[in-house]
This record gives sequence, C-alpha cells and structure tokens, in this order.
Amino acid sequence: MRYLPHTDDERRAMLGAIGAPSIDALFEDVPAHLRGGFAFDLPPHQGELEVERALGRLAGKNVAAGSVPFFVGAGAYRHHIPASVDHLIQRSEFLTSYTPYQPEIAQGTLQYLFEFQSQVAALTGMEVANASMYDGSTACAEAVVMACRVTGRSRTVLAGGLHPHYAATVRTVSGFTGESVVQTAPWPDTLGALLPLIDDKTACVVVQTPSVFGTPHDLREIAAAAHAKGALLIAVVTEVVSLGALQSPGEMGADIVVGEGQSIGNGLNFGGPYLGLFATRQKFIRQMPGRLSGETVDADGRRGFVLTLSAREQHIRREKATSNICTNSGLCCLAFTIHLALLGEEGFTRLAALNHAKAVMLAERLARVPGVTLETPSFFNEFTLRLPKDASAVVEALATSGVLAGVPGARLWPQEKALANHLIVAVTETVSDDDIETYATTLEEVLSC
Repeated sequence: MRYLPHTDDERRAMLGAIGAPSIDALFEDVPAHLRGGFAFDLPPHQGELEVERALGRLAGKNVAAGSVPFFVGAGAYRHHIPASVDHLIQRSEFLTSYTPYQPEIAQGTLQYLFEFQSQVAALTGMEVANASMYDGSTACAEAVVMACRVTGRSRTVLAGGLHPHYAATVRTVSGFTGESVVQTAPWPDTLGALLPLIDDKTACVVVQTPSVFGTPHDLREIAAAAHAKGALLIAVVTEVVSLGALQSPGEMGADIVVGEGQSIGNGLNFGGPYLGLFATRQKFIRQMPGRLSGETVDADGRRGFVLTLSAREQHIRREKATSNICTNSGLCCLAFTIHLALLGEEGFTRLAALNHAKAVMLAERLARVPGVTLETPSFFNEFTLRLPKDASAVVEALATSGVLAGVPGARLWPQEKALANHLIVAVTETVSDDDIETYATTLEEVLSC
C-alpha cells in the first residue's frame, strides 16, 4: 500500500494545474541543505511486536521526572496537578469538543475560553487576552509581528535573557515577514545594554521576566525608554506561577504580555502540547492574533458567549488575518482554567510563596558547597549557579547518581564559552527537603572527584 497512490501522469497533471515545473519546486522555500539527500540512521522495518520491544528498551533508558530529585526548568516546570483537573478535562463533552463555530451549540466551550481569557488578563495585569495560542515561543513571535503592524516599523530588540528557543522562533518568523532582529549578549543578565539599541526604527523590545537565568526584572525603565521612541514593550513570562508573587508586567508598563501557561494544569508531557498566553492593551485589541471569546446576551436577555473577534485565516481572507495560527490549545487552556479556579487567588499566591521558599532553601544550601557560586541573588523559583567544573559533565554525573540537577548553560548557548560552568536550577513545590539535601550532598561528592 502506498500513501500517495498517484501515477506519473496524475502527478504531471496536478503540477500543470498549479503551474509548478516539478515536485521539487514546491519546496523551494526550504533551504537546499534541509531537503534531504542524507540518510536516516533507522533500522529496517520490523513487526509490531518487535517494534514495541525496541521502543520499550529505548523508553527504559529514560529517567522519569517524578522518580528522582528533579531540578530541571528553563521554560518547562514540574508542578503538582490535582487529580480533579485530569478527571474533568477527560469528560467527553470537553475531550471531544471542537472549535466553537456555532455558538448556539458551543456555549460551554465559549464560556471556559472566556473564563480563561479573564484569568490571563488578571494575572498579566492587561486589559484583554486571547483564547490561547500554541505555546510561549510562538506567542512571542506573534507578539513581535503584531508590534510591527501596530508601529509600522520592522526592527526588534531582544534582551539577552530571553530564552534562546523563544529568540530562535522570533528569528524564524521574522525571516519570512521581513523584520530585523538584534539581541544583547546573554550574560551578564541585566537590561542596561538594551537602552542604546532602542531607536526611532524600533518596533518593539522583548524582555523575559524572570529571565531564563531566573532573574526578575523591573520593566519600568525599559518601558519608558521604548515608549519614548514610539516602540512597544513585550514582556515574556515562561513560569506563570511567578505572577503569584511578582508585580505583573502590565503594572510595569508592558504593552503586550506573552508566556507559557504549562505550569498551571499541564504536566511536562514529554515537551508538549503546551499553552501559549497572549494579553495586551484594549487599544490594540484588533491587532491581537488568534481569537477572542466575548460575553453577550441572547434574544431573551440571558447571558451568553460568542467569538467576538476571529481575525484568523480560517475566518477571513489571508491578507487580512492577524495570525496564521489556526487553532488554540483548547484542552490545555481548560486544564489551566480548572487548576487556577481550584487554587483561587489565595491558593495561587500561596503556591508562588512556597515555590520561592523552596528555591531560597536550595540556593542557600548549594551556596555552601565548596566552589559553588550563586550568580542570581534575586530570583523566584529558578536561579543560576557557577560551578568550578564544566556544568554539562557535572549534570551527567549527577544524573548517573539519580539527581536531575538542572540545565547547563552550554545546552542553551553552546557557542558561549563563558557559560560553560553555569547551571540553571529550578525548584517547585514538588521538591522535598530530602531532595534538597540529596542534591547538595551528591553535588559535593561529584565536585570533589
């Protein structure tokens, strides 16, 4: 059985109909070195039982996050998720529902999207939020494109502390939309180097807080500098639980706030699916990508919900669309909404306080390990250490001893030799006091070898 059972004549007819000289011409936008011509190191075909055994052996090499002391973060965080969250999102009316094109039969979906938007707007200190996006990195790229539309400019300035995966996504999208991108050095983790880069051609300045190194930033000076030049400030939040303890980006002058919502209601999930957050000022609402669920009343005066804005390619002509993102992470944002509703305001702030307290406890303990220096004295639940040895080698040694110790700086910035000994460590409420002591004693043993 062939997946594309077309004859050569059928292929020629199809290419002729669209005016393409060959199949290769369909992929001319893909760089030549990425189009193939290289062999994949894959085994020959096998039966189903053999494949299950092979994949089982591969899976057995993994160390599950919940099975050992776990301190990995850098954009994805392990938090406790109440069993009720998964139970509720797996109800058939939630699990099988699709996009709410017909409001008269999709009131439940539209309402939870409305509640999700309300929660995100409140957390970020903004006036409006959309009904979610793919993940934090694509939300960041969409925010840059939106800022260029709003300002009519095409230059983006990125802070060095922006997660490099987010920066790479911005560069990828900007490569197709024509914006130029400049970025400050990742280290030291400060914002001062951004100021001289903001000029009359700048559309937006993108700052992550807490940064990928864990540093919370006061955005007010950067916001004022950007606004003085007619640029927008985009704030990025990859650890949304931090908003339970820190001043919101909106209160500090951000024009657009984007981030990753995975920490609330969603597990690590082997890297996805995740949940993109996007919020902005009311005056920019018609330039906001994605869609927006709004509250209204029906003919009988009863409360109801509709898609108020749907400026996506699915709904309008492509040239008028504000985004090519064609869906929202519906089930993920429902999990976010349920978990946050279960926590409530008091529970959410207590969760944030617990995360910070655990991080302080670990940072103080690790700082007593000979040769270890705490590089980020101000942090929420993630901080950066400088080790006396190569951080990648130390992480491997700790993993062998049953401790997942964090993310080496070289993993995110392989070209930055100055970060070879830097280790980014994350702590959440799932870390126990015993985990902290195990980490510290094991690190002492590894560094003494």
